[in-house]
Amino acid sequence: MEKQRLISSYDEVNDTFVGKIDGRNGYCADYSISEGIFLGIDKNNIPTLVLVDNASEVFDISKQVLENSNVKIGIDCDSICLCFTMFIENLKICSIRCRNKFGIPELSFEIDSNY
Repeated sequence: MEKQRLISSYDEVNDTFVGKIDGRNGYCADYSISEGIFLGIDKNNIPTLVLVDNASEVFDISKQVLENSNVKIGIDCDSICLCFTMFIENLKICSIRCRNKFGIPELSFEIDSNY
């Protein structure tokens, strides 16, 4: 599992959560992995960005919780499925398992704001 440092931000007015891997810019492809959750992948098929529109509704949590900067995201993928998990203050906020219809190659990433 590769570990990377996460820079996260939450826009309360637009209810948008953004998690970006520190030191990575841009993305080559953007995949909707679940209702309102988008995953940006660079040209090397490495995750660079997580974007969540209407985050408080998608995660069914308060906007105050989303403002917390202690965030950890796990992304595991093989040829069959993609697994996405998100924790805020060690509380599991989201866990998604979906079919890898995106063609993302096998990868295992932990993106942590405290890394």
